[in-house]
Amino acid sequence: MINIVSSFKIRCMNGIPLTKEEILKMTSLRQTGHSINEIQRILLRGKGTISRYLKGVKVLPEYQDIIKAKQGASKSRSKKLWDEAHQKAKEALKRIINKKTKLLIAAMLYWGEGTKKDFSLSNTDPKLIKTFVECLKSLGVSNTDFRITIRTYEDLNKTRVINYWTRLIGIPRKQILNVNVLKGKKKGKLQYGMCRIRVTRGGTYLKLAQSVIDLVSNELAPKLPS
Repeated sequence: MINIVSSFKIRCMNGIPLTKEEILKMTSLRQTGHSINEIQRILLRGKGTISRYLKGVKVLPEYQDIIKAKQGASKSRSKKLWDEAHQKAKEALKRIINKKTKLLIAAMLYWGEGTKKDFSLSNTDPKLIKTFVECLKSLGVSNTDFRITIRTYEDLNKTRVINYWTRLIGIPRKQILNVNVLKGKKKGKLQYGMCRIRVTRGGTYLKLAQSVIDLVSNELAPKLPS
């Protein structure tokens, strides 16, 4: 352990070096089954600093059951908090997902992810693409108005990627404008590459979305620092 201490120099976020005693204490606590949060409370050091240093430090076999129990309890608390958040969101939104809010959602998605030269949006998240599509459909856009461009990678199955996006959006393959296969390995990170969806003759919807964006920004951010 002394060799580890002497060969590893780490600083906290406030620039104060960790002492040899702190490093020894941190290592000992981790080896005996203490969680990162517990060590942070004991040493009063940043979680990022502690996590980086303890990356290579393993809990001793005789303390494995202790750390597993803590991790299980942490996961249980996290699940409970997520369940509560989902329930609150469901209660809050169950009466407001209508045509007006779909217009707002489409405009905000376009604001964050869209291009400014036409009414199009690119993303790797199928749920985001599907949400954008469904919101547009509620505003009068039909399946025949959609055109897509797909960016995939050499280690992904091109046919599978194409079939996925066409099924998701609900359009035939002939509405794919282009499929770009890039070098690199993304399997496990981007299952289906990236999809760019554009509305043909989308000038009216572009103006509508931009008008919503202008109204929202003028209301919530009327004055910006110069």
